[in-house]
Amino acid sequence: MSNITHTTSAAQPLGAYPHSRRVGNLLFLSGIGPRNPIDNTIPGRVFDTGGQTLSYDIAAECHAVFANVKAVLEASGSSWEKIVDVTVFLVDMKKDFPVYNPIYNSYFETVQACRTTVEVVGLPTPIAIELKVIATID
Repeated sequence: MSNITHTTSAAQPLGAYPHSRRVGNLLFLSGIGPRNPIDNTIPGRVFDTGGQTLSYDIAAECHAVFANVKAVLEASGSSWEKIVDVTVFLVDMKKDFPVYNPIYNSYFETVQACRTTVEVVGLPTPIAIELKVIATID
């Protein structure tokens, strides 16, 4: 049996997919970014009048993406401590990894989830980080 979760506590999906889907005792989260669930802004990102990024704050995006993941987990009946696997997508590994990694470590120090971090050419919106998460659920 599969259960699908949509929540207003995290940034809304950009397409026809849920925030998460439960299969057995596993919870699969769709890709989660740092967009603000209230107004869809990207924390720490500054745009010019044409919509091009002038600057961004990877630390602000990291904290926001972790908050969105936590919100989806909780809305789905799971929790941060039940994360077992994380795939992290960074748009600029060389620039952002040195800032992202210590922040990640502070959130996951006791969780000890498996992790893969990859660099991607781009993401669907002008964000610098996205997470794909698998957790357990009772």
